[in-house]
Amino acid sequence: MTPEADSLRMLLTGCASGMGQHVADCCVAAGHRLIATDVDYDRLSDYAAKRGWREPQVYIERLNVCEPTRWDDVVRLAVERFAELDVLMNFAGVVTPGHVHDAPPEAISRHIDINAKGTMFGTQAAARQMVRQGHGHIINMGSMASLAPVPGIALYSASKFAVRGFSLAVAQELRPKGVFVTLVCPDAVQTPMLDLQVDYPEAALTFSGRRALTVEEVSRVILGRVLKRRPLEVIIPRSRGWLAKLTSAVPAMAAPLVPRLTSKGLARQAAVQKARNRPVQHDGATRGNASTEAR
Repeated sequence: MTPEADSLRMLLTGCASGMGQHVADCCVAAGHRLIATDVDYDRLSDYAAKRGWREPQVYIERLNVCEPTRWDDVVRLAVERFAELDVLMNFAGVVTPGHVHDAPPEAISRHIDINAKGTMFGTQAAARQMVRQGHGHIINMGSMASLAPVPGIALYSASKFAVRGFSLAVAQELRPKGVFVTLVCPDAVQTPMLDLQVDYPEAALTFSGRRALTVEEVSRVILGRVLKRRPLEVIIPRSRGWLAKLTSAVPAMAAPLVPRLTSKGLARQAAVQKARNRPVQHDGATRGNASTEAR
């Protein structure tokens, strides 16, 4: 079976919540066969049962993306069950909002281990199989924070810069071997990862766009243009992406923009908090319960 076939054989990470969960649902509905993974196997298993995911179309597996040997295991399982692996989608990720000087040292390792190294390990494991079979498509999730440095989520931004640099470079290595790599860079998406940033004024820039994207909007792009055309990089929306790239290319341009965008972001955070009947925080003293396991 080739990547152009109607039914694709897929491996997805981060399927217990957020973007990964929604895309997995869409893939099942579209008739694709997949191995859905997450580090939280119990939560994923409960969701799979609720949604009626059934073997042999869908298999669920526990996967800690920080463990390269486990990556080898799940890729091998994919080949055993499907004969080949057409698509890998890397959704698993974490964010810890706040300023770097307030962050514990383990937050640095966590961002690099899960967001950057997890994507690299997965790309490597899938690429080995895809090179052997002569075709494949790896889809890595970047962010608008991959395109421009974002104060307030500096650790996340650094890890996503790494994902972008790695993905664009490895795409050039793999393309001559019949394997495509696509980097998807969406603006803020309404997921648990966004929810946990609402109480952090340091993360105001995350909310500085006109509105948050929905998982449905991003899924349509991934399951439409990305799977069909296999582009190198997709930015959602393009307008914000070009602004991000421009300020990254000329960092001095960010200085006058950041205060204005921060003000917009704070106003939108306050509106979300008010809608949820939560007190508006402006000093970072009182937080909601932020979990770095969001996606």
